[in-house]
Order: sequence, then C-alpha cells, then structure tokens
Amino acid sequence: MIMMFATRLVRLLTLAAPLVLTLQIEADAQGQPAPAPRAPTYEQQQGKINAWTVGLAAGLIEGAPLRLAAEMARVVDDGDNLHVLPIVTRGPTENVNSLLYLRGIDLAIINSDSLEEYRVQFPEIRQHVTYLLSLFPSELHIFVRPEIKSLQDLAGKKVNFNTLGTAAAYSGPLIFSRLGINIEKTFIPHQVALQQMRKGEMAAVVFITSKPVDAFLRGQWEPGFKFLPVTYDSKFEDYYLPAALEAADYPALIKPGERISTIAVPTVLVSYNWPAGSDRYRRVARFTDYLFTRLDKLQVPGFDPNWKTINLGATVPGLTRFPAAQEWLQGQARKAQAKQ
Repeated sequence: MIMMFATRLVRLLTLAAPLVLTLQIEADAQGQPAPAPRAPTYEQQQGKINAWTVGLAAGLIEGAPLRLAAEMARVVDDGDNLHVLPIVTRGPTENVNSLLYLRGIDLAIINSDSLEEYRVQFPEIRQHVTYLLSLFPSELHIFVRPEIKSLQDLAGKKVNFNTLGTAAAYSGPLIFSRLGINIEKTFIPHQVALQQMRKGEMAAVVFITSKPVDAFLRGQWEPGFKFLPVTYDSKFEDYYLPAALEAADYPALIKPGERISTIAVPTVLVSYNWPAGSDRYRRVARFTDYLFTRLDKLQVPGFDPNWKTINLGATVPGLTRFPAAQEWLQGQARKAQAKQ
C-alpha cells in the first residue's frame, strides 16, 4: 500500500514540474526580482579598471601643463571606456624621462627642446617619441634693466631663469648657449629676482611661458625697463618657432605699433611610439580620437583660454606625428572634401 502511494506521488510531481516551471517564468516576466548577478572577482575588476586607463606625465603642481592635463582628463573621461590620470612630475623637461622609462606612462607634456638633452646618450630618441598636437607656444621673454641695450650687454651679468624644473630653467640657458653669450646664471623664484632687478642687483630675468605674463601686466616699472629682441634664424630651426611680443600683450612696456621679435618653445603633447596594434597603442589611439573629437568642449569659458588657439594640424619641429593622430586628421580632410 505504501509503495503504491509513493509511486503515485512521484508520478504527480513529475507531471507538475513543467507547470511549476511555467509559473516561475511568468512570475519573472511580471517583474519578480531575478537572482542577483555574481560580483566580479578582484582580478576581473582590476583588469576592467586598467584596460582603458592612460597615464599622462604632466608637470609641476603649480605649472600650466598640469592644469591642461587635468582639463583634458575631464573632457575625454568615459568611465570604464577611457580614464586619464594626470601625474605630477618634476617638470616638462623631466617628462621625457618619465615617458621613456617610467611604468604606466603613455603620454607626456614636454617642451620640444627637452630632446636636446638626449642627443648624445640616446641619438635615436626621435624614433621613440611621437607627437599628438602642439598645445601652445611658450614665448621667450628677456626682460632687462634700463642700462642694458642689447643681448651682448648681458655678458658676464646676472640673469635669472626661475627655479629648477621650470621651462625657463632648462630652455633659457640652452638658448643663451646658442646665442654665444656667457652670463652668470641664477635659479631663484622670479618674484625675488624681479625685486632684485629693481634694486640693480640683477640685470635680467628670462621667462619662457605663454604670453601675457601677469608680472609684466600688473607690475609698475620705471622708464627703461624693457624686453630685448631675439632674432629667429638657423640656430633655432630644430626646436623653436618665430614669435613676437606686441603692445596688445604688454601695453605698459611696448609702444603701439612696436613689435619685438623673439622665439617660442613649443609645448607638446607626446606619446611613446608604441607598436601599432599593441595594447598601449590602442589606448593612446582612443585618447586621440576622444580629444580631437571633443576639442570644442575645451574652448568654452571655464577652461584655459589657450585652448581657443589650438590648431590640430600644426606641426612640431623635429618630431613625427603619432600614426593614429595622422589618420584622424586625414579622415577629417576626406570628409571635408566629400562635402564639397
């Protein structure tokens, strides 16, 4: 009797199973909560976060390159699809070292003449560094006391190049070496050096940064304090660009219609020359596409005004363009032709 009952119960359950499954599916379709998905493992989460993270060696915490890097990171951010880490470094001249040797660095902001330091010890440096775009020129400002009439008058005199790690501290002495002028170099904060200039203790200060410089706009200067002209010629063609300082830049120091010739050091966003198709190449290629496509988002109030002057097609002396950046520009040119 018991065996017969058990057999019937098994048959009943077997027949009822499809009905129970159908009811469960209908309940799920009516909004019943589904089982919670499994949380990713540590390794999976680590891989996901690192897959599209790009390291950008920017510069000193008080410098303009770090601010530009932070603004780029804001605009290209795309969650897990792209995450840029701006990194505080010892300055744009040290960033070449970071790009070449430091783990996790895909991009860097450098001054074009920073490569000069590697010409002897790393002669093939230009094969390892490519540029995405020229960010902005940093104009050379040689500001002198009234008794200084020409560059040659600075020979043997005190000239300040700001603190070590800055663009002026690296590029300034290099430029004076090319000019063939032997000066007494100092590396103290420019604010201190400008006060010494007023007292006659310093002959000149050298700024290498984008114009206009607040110190010359806001400072009150006695007659005779001025900028010296620097002629752009063959000795500067490898890294530098021609530039000028005008009355619109410094109305209290330059007369209307006057134009003081000088040179500029390109500040450049560069990448290591990663092999095409490699993981690091794909990261930089995605960054390039996002940055170039969203450049207009950087050209609105709230971001550095220099973004409005960016020319994506501008070339950089001595360097070749990152292949993905060149392909992007060529694609845009083809689209423009197709519309005509």
